[in-house]
Amino acid sequence: MNGLGQHRSGTSGQRSGEAGAATMKVFVDARWTRTDQHDGISRFGASLIEALHHLHPVTMLIHDERQLRLLPSGVPHVKVNSPFSPRELWLSRTLNRLGADVVFSPMQVIGGFRRDYRLVLTLHDLIYYRHPKPPGFLPLPVRIAWRLYHKAFWPQRVMLNRADAVVTVSGTTRKLIEEHRLTRRSVTVVHNAPSPPSEDAENGDPGVDSGAEPGGPRELVYMGSFMPYKNVETLIAGMALLPGHRLHLVSRIAAAREAELRAQLPPDSDVVFWQGISESDYQALLGRASALVTASRDEGFGLPIIEAMNAGTPVVCSDLEIFHEVTGGHARFFDPGSSKDFAAAVRAVEDPRTRADLIAAARGQAAKFTWANSAERLLELMRDLVR
Repeated sequence: MNGLGQHRSGTSGQRSGEAGAATMKVFVDARWTRTDQHDGISRFGASLIEALHHLHPVTMLIHDERQLRLLPSGVPHVKVNSPFSPRELWLSRTLNRLGADVVFSPMQVIGGFRRDYRLVLTLHDLIYYRHPKPPGFLPLPVRIAWRLYHKAFWPQRVMLNRADAVVTVSGTTRKLIEEHRLTRRSVTVVHNAPSPPSEDAENGDPGVDSGAEPGGPRELVYMGSFMPYKNVETLIAGMALLPGHRLHLVSRIAAAREAELRAQLPPDSDVVFWQGISESDYQALLGRASALVTASRDEGFGLPIIEAMNAGTPVVCSDLEIFHEVTGGHARFFDPGSSKDFAAAVRAVEDPRTRADLIAAARGQAAKFTWANSAERLLELMRDLVR
């Protein structure tokens, strides 16, 4: 069963295929879930599990009990090895014993050979081929392997072609996968989606509010990592041209990277390093913000953007193809290499009429992205594989 399923013919074959799809045992690799606070991959996996759980029985794979704090309750789980353990090579034996019919991974890596189940892998983006520096939280041997892995496309092709199907989070990334011929397998778009808005956000009406507290600064919010391709430097430089504004950098940041960015702060600029933020504080900050801002030079989706649109907060972002796809054009775009262009875009969304029109159109666009819709698309793909 390592390849694509055999085609059945005749009515009895169709009935057996439908029965198999109805009773299939689905496992989701939740071992990429963080133990403290979600990152993009962690939230993607946990949110899909939550939505899938309401459509079809699901079993989660974890490697640390603390991961359950960020995973939906009431979903069965099995504790197995860490994905970084040498025992990963034999993970398929465990899944075979558990009777897995389909295994979905929110990453493109999962170990094991001689599997008896269908495998669906996820490739979120191709960012690290253009920016090969690995995330700092990974162990040193993994960081070395990561960098080598992204020096050529052939390892990615080998990895993806091991699967029966591939998932990605945007049409833009699917097009890049096809352009680079990264897989012979079908590629299905399963979008990211925003978390449900808080009760305050649902009951509130940002309308044409400027995002400023009376007598206070206009709030700008950046949510994301501080890796070089995220280009936070342009946001910081732009603060020299935005007196009366405060930039909130809400994600956690390594001490060395924070010192590096603090050294670039323009005189008298108002920049707050939050070092991580709770979901309730984040929603509250978005609710009063003048804009969600990002100067990223590359993205696979841009989840904070859709979260801001869903919350009724205008988006000011880099002029990237993926951001045009996600926002539907309902944002203010700027050249990520120009702090002057960034500042002009921020000021543009503070015009009351522009702001009101942008919020209304962006909310309509954001409504197209839901975890329920994404889960339905993923479940349909998995059912097709076992028919």
